[in-house]
Amino acid sequence: MSDLTIAGRAALIALVVALLALPWIASGYILSVSIICLYLAYMGQAWNLMLGFAGLLSIGHALFVGLGAYASGFLFTKWGVPPVIGVAAAVAIAMLMGAIIGYLGFRFAISGVYFALLTIAFSEFVRILLDHAKFLGGTEGLFLPVTQASRRGVDLLNLRGWTEMYYYVILVLAAGAFLLCRALLHGRIGYYWRAIRDNPEAAAAVGVDIFRFRMFAVLLSSGMAGVAGVFYAFYYNNLFPEQVLGIERSIEITLAPIVGGVGTLFGPIFGAFVLTPLGELLTDFISHLKGWGIIGKDVKVDGVKLMFWGFTVALIVLLKPTGLWPWVCQRLHLVKPPGQRGS
Repeated sequence: MSDLTIAGRAALIALVVALLALPWIASGYILSVSIICLYLAYMGQAWNLMLGFAGLLSIGHALFVGLGAYASGFLFTKWGVPPVIGVAAAVAIAMLMGAIIGYLGFRFAISGVYFALLTIAFSEFVRILLDHAKFLGGTEGLFLPVTQASRRGVDLLNLRGWTEMYYYVILVLAAGAFLLCRALLHGRIGYYWRAIRDNPEAAAAVGVDIFRFRMFAVLLSSGMAGVAGVFYAFYYNNLFPEQVLGIERSIEITLAPIVGGVGTLFGPIFGAFVLTPLGELLTDFISHLKGWGIIGKDVKVDGVKLMFWGFTVALIVLLKPTGLWPWVCQRLHLVKPPGQRGS
């Protein structure tokens, strides 16, 4: 972290200490919201790896989460395979789907919004298949067995235990994703990705294998999403195709890095911890409006949230197109100017 100022390092240390201590000082509600924040931060890193690093727009990333969730959930429900083993199958099937989408997209020179539409098409196709897959519960859902005994202790092998356990698991995953993306971004492959993102023709002219490195970005991103799917399945313990693979879930994944800053390392984390609490406050506000009779009880909270998020993203794009995190860094002097880095 040599590019951080003294203030930046102090802020980072304070953040790490706060995150580690949170389960001991926060209420159950705040802890649950923090788990969602960290989950979206992790998924934001996975999605940012494709668009922010390699320039590949995906609007169907819930597909990989759903495949990972259903793969691990099915293995656990039908044959008792613990998630620490089932995660291998989850990652494999998510990466296989990523390989299919990437191969079709890159071999047929599909890029930009058309590549994004390809990801949506596959996501909807798989969702419809799962709707009719009776052995996976279909529209009635797949429910993972939970016993009272499993809630009293900590069983990492089967991802069963207190809420605090889930918090630390997703905290480790989010921190690992951050460190992995940082290592990749500052390594040789990161320079190749950014060259491909900024000018693929020039990158190809100097000998960069565009197909190979784009495929690597898709495979790594989809594999990370598959891991998130395992956490999702065992945290919520129920899976419905519309709930897991719906377009709302894919949009939700994209919001944190867009708000925080696409292509930045800390942007997805910052965006997740800004948007999720705002969404919870909005939900609470709508509940109060319903209780006071100001709005009808048939108003859908999810619909209002999507409108709010859309409005927020539009403001960010218009006012801070690079995201909020670079602006915060500049205002608080958390990062050294380019000329002073490495000194």
